[in-house]
Amino acid sequence: MKSLSQYYFFFVLILLLTGCTKTEGLGGKAKIKGKLTGKFYTDDQLTQFNGTGVLANENVYIVYGTEDTYFDDDIKTSYDGSFEFNYLRPGTYTIYSYENCFPCAALETNKQVTVEITSKDQILDIGTIELKKKI
Repeated sequence: MKSLSQYYFFFVLILLLTGCTKTEGLGGKAKIKGKLTGKFYTDDQLTQFNGTGVLANENVYIVYGTEDTYFDDDIKTSYDGSFEFNYLRPGTYTIYSYENCFPCAALETNKQVTVEITSKDQILDIGTIELKKKI
C-alpha cells in the first residue's frame, strides 16, 4: 500500500510542477491591439500611388513566443482597420500581416512587429501598421 501512495504522491507532484508553468498564449487577461492602414498602388511595381486608407477585413496573425515558425491564431480587421488579440498571458508575441512588394518572388511579404507583455492585465497598443497594397 505504501508503494501505491508513493506513486500517487509523485504523480501529483509532477502535475503541480508542470501545471504551473504558463507560457505565452491564451488564458490570461492581457490584450494586444492595433490598426492596419494601406498605401494603395495601381501597378505591380508599386510606383503609381493612388492614396491611403484603412484596411478593413484584412487578416492579422499572431505567433505565441519565439519558438514557433507558424502563426498560432489570426483575426480579421474591423471596418476601421482595428484589430485586437484578447486573453493573452505575459510573454513575447509577434504580430504580422502581408503586404505587396516588388520584386519579391511571391509578390508579397510579411510586415511584423514583435512585442512583450509584461503584466497579466496589460493592454498593449502597437499603434498603426502601414501596408503597401495593389488595388
